[in-house]
Amino acid sequence: MATRVLVPIDDSEQSRAALDFALEEFSDAALIAIHVTDPGTVYGATGVEAGTKTSPETGTGVRDDYERIRTHRETEVERLLADARRRAEAAGVALETEALVGDIPKRIIASAEAHDVDRLVIGSHGRTGASRLLLGSVAETVARRSPVPVTIVR
Repeated sequence: MATRVLVPIDDSEQSRAALDFALEEFSDAALIAIHVTDPGTVYGATGVEAGTKTSPETGTGVRDDYERIRTHRETEVERLLADARRRAEAAGVALETEALVGDIPKRIIASAEAHDVDRLVIGSHGRTGASRLLLGSVAETVARRSPVPVTIVR
Protein backbone atom coordinates (compact mmCIF):
# COMPACT_ATOMS: atom_id res chain seq x y z
CA MET A 1 0.00 0.00 0.00
CA ALA A 2 1.23 3.49 -0.83
CA THR A 3 2.54 5.60 2.04
CA ARG A 4 3.06 8.94 0.23
CA VAL A 5 0.65 9.99 -2.53
CA LEU A 6 0.79 13.04 -4.80
CA VAL A 7 -2.45 14.37 -6.30
CA PRO A 8 -2.10 17.13 -8.92
CA ILE A 9 -5.31 19.19 -8.97
CA ASP A 10 -6.96 21.79 -11.15
CA ASP A 11 -10.55 23.00 -11.36
CA SER A 12 -11.85 20.10 -13.48
CA GLU A 13 -14.34 17.39 -12.50
CA GLN A 14 -11.70 14.75 -13.24
CA SER A 15 -9.34 16.42 -10.79
CA ARG A 16 -12.01 16.48 -8.08
CA ALA A 17 -12.67 12.78 -8.75
CA ALA A 18 -8.94 12.04 -8.42
CA LEU A 19 -8.76 13.83 -5.08
CA ASP A 20 -11.87 12.02 -3.83
CA PHE A 21 -10.37 8.69 -4.94
CA ALA A 22 -7.09 9.42 -3.15
CA LEU A 23 -8.89 10.53 0.02
CA GLU A 24 -10.85 7.28 0.06
CA GLU A 25 -8.28 4.76 -1.18
CA PHE A 26 -5.17 6.20 0.48
CA SER A 27 -6.60 7.67 3.68
CA ASP A 28 -3.74 6.23 5.75
CA ALA A 29 -1.05 7.68 3.47
CA ALA A 30 0.56 11.12 3.57
CA LEU A 31 -1.36 12.98 0.85
CA ILE A 32 0.04 15.97 -1.00
CA ALA A 33 -2.14 17.97 -3.40
CA ILE A 34 -0.39 20.32 -5.80
CA HIS A 35 -1.59 22.79 -8.38
CA VAL A 36 0.76 23.82 -11.18
CA THR A 37 0.13 27.04 -13.07
CA ASP A 38 1.59 27.23 -16.55
CA PRO A 39 3.16 30.71 -16.73
CA GLY A 40 1.89 30.99 -20.30
CA THR A 41 -1.66 31.20 -18.98
CA VAL A 42 -0.76 34.37 -17.10
CA TYR A 43 1.32 35.96 -19.86
CA GLY A 44 -1.12 34.92 -22.57
CA ALA A 45 -4.10 36.26 -20.65
CA THR A 46 -2.84 39.82 -21.02
CA GLY A 47 -3.41 39.58 -24.77
CA VAL A 48 -0.36 41.72 -25.32
CA GLU A 49 2.63 40.90 -27.48
CA ALA A 50 6.10 41.06 -26.02
CA GLY A 51 7.59 44.52 -26.15
CA THR A 52 4.22 46.30 -26.14
CA LYS A 53 3.97 48.90 -23.39
CA THR A 54 0.19 49.46 -23.47
CA SER A 55 -2.60 46.92 -23.69
CA PRO A 56 -4.85 47.58 -26.70
CA GLU A 57 -7.87 46.22 -24.77
CA THR A 58 -7.55 48.23 -21.56
CA GLY A 59 -5.23 51.09 -22.43
CA THR A 60 -3.31 50.31 -19.25
CA GLY A 61 0.31 49.35 -18.98
CA VAL A 62 1.24 45.76 -19.66
CA ARG A 63 2.75 45.45 -16.18
CA ASP A 64 -0.58 46.58 -14.64
CA ASP A 65 -2.51 43.99 -16.66
CA TYR A 66 0.00 41.27 -15.83
CA GLU A 67 -0.10 42.05 -12.10
CA ARG A 68 -3.91 42.15 -12.07
CA ILE A 69 -4.17 38.79 -13.85
CA ARG A 70 -1.39 37.22 -11.77
CA THR A 71 -3.07 38.32 -8.54
CA HIS A 72 -6.42 36.99 -9.73
CA ARG A 73 -4.80 33.67 -10.69
CA GLU A 74 -3.07 33.35 -7.31
CA THR A 75 -6.41 33.96 -5.57
CA GLU A 76 -8.08 31.27 -7.69
CA VAL A 77 -5.29 28.78 -6.96
CA GLU A 78 -5.52 29.44 -3.21
CA ARG A 79 -9.31 28.95 -3.40
CA LEU A 80 -8.76 25.63 -5.18
CA LEU A 81 -6.20 24.44 -2.61
CA ALA A 82 -8.37 25.62 0.32
CA ASP A 83 -11.29 23.64 -1.12
CA ALA A 84 -9.07 20.55 -1.32
CA ARG A 85 -8.04 21.02 2.32
CA ARG A 86 -11.71 21.39 3.37
CA ARG A 87 -12.66 18.21 1.54
CA ALA A 88 -9.76 16.32 3.12
CA GLU A 89 -10.69 17.61 6.57
CA ALA A 90 -14.30 16.51 6.03
CA ALA A 91 -12.98 13.04 5.13
CA GLY A 92 -10.77 13.01 8.23
CA VAL A 93 -7.58 12.90 6.17
CA ALA A 94 -4.51 15.12 6.53
CA LEU A 95 -3.59 16.90 3.32
CA GLU A 96 -0.56 19.02 2.50
CA THR A 97 -1.01 21.49 -0.38
CA GLU A 98 1.41 23.35 -2.61
CA ALA A 99 1.12 25.87 -5.46
CA LEU A 100 3.77 25.65 -8.18
CA VAL A 101 4.52 27.45 -11.44
CA GLY A 102 6.06 25.91 -14.54
CA ASP A 103 5.63 23.31 -17.24
CA ILE A 104 2.79 21.25 -15.79
CA PRO A 105 3.94 17.65 -16.48
CA LYS A 106 7.57 18.46 -15.61
CA ARG A 107 6.62 20.14 -12.33
CA ILE A 108 4.35 17.22 -11.38
CA ILE A 109 7.17 14.71 -11.99
CA ALA A 110 9.68 16.91 -10.13
CA SER A 111 7.26 17.26 -7.22
CA ALA A 112 6.75 13.49 -7.08
CA GLU A 113 10.52 13.08 -6.80
CA ALA A 114 10.97 15.94 -4.31
CA HIS A 115 8.23 14.61 -2.02
CA ASP A 116 9.50 11.03 -2.40
CA VAL A 117 6.01 9.72 -3.17
CA ASP A 118 5.31 6.12 -4.05
CA ARG A 119 2.03 6.75 -5.93
CA LEU A 120 0.59 9.48 -8.09
CA VAL A 121 -3.18 9.92 -8.55
CA ILE A 122 -4.29 12.22 -11.38
CA GLY A 123 -7.52 13.08 -13.16
CA SER A 124 -7.82 11.77 -16.71
CA HIS A 125 -7.80 15.25 -18.23
CA GLY A 126 -8.54 18.86 -17.46
CA ARG A 127 -8.64 20.06 -21.03
CA THR A 128 -11.23 19.20 -23.64
CA GLY A 129 -11.59 19.38 -27.40
CA ALA A 130 -8.98 21.07 -29.54
CA SER A 131 -6.87 22.31 -26.63
CA ARG A 132 -6.37 18.70 -25.49
CA LEU A 133 -5.34 17.64 -28.99
CA LEU A 134 -3.02 20.60 -29.49
CA LEU A 135 -1.48 20.69 -26.04
CA GLY A 136 -1.51 16.97 -25.31
CA SER A 137 -2.71 15.17 -22.25
CA VAL A 138 -1.01 16.04 -18.99
CA ALA A 139 -2.14 12.74 -17.48
CA GLU A 140 -0.71 10.77 -20.39
CA THR A 141 2.63 12.60 -20.25
CA VAL A 142 2.85 12.15 -16.49
CA ALA A 143 1.98 8.45 -16.73
CA ARG A 144 4.70 7.90 -19.33
CA ARG A 145 7.41 9.77 -17.41
CA SER A 146 6.54 9.10 -13.78
CA PRO A 147 9.11 7.30 -11.64
CA VAL A 148 6.24 5.82 -9.56
CA PRO A 149 2.96 4.05 -10.37
CA VAL A 150 0.20 6.37 -11.60
CA THR A 151 -3.52 5.92 -11.08
CA ILE A 152 -5.57 7.84 -13.65
CA VAL A 153 -9.10 8.61 -12.46
CA ARG A 154 -11.97 9.37 -14.84
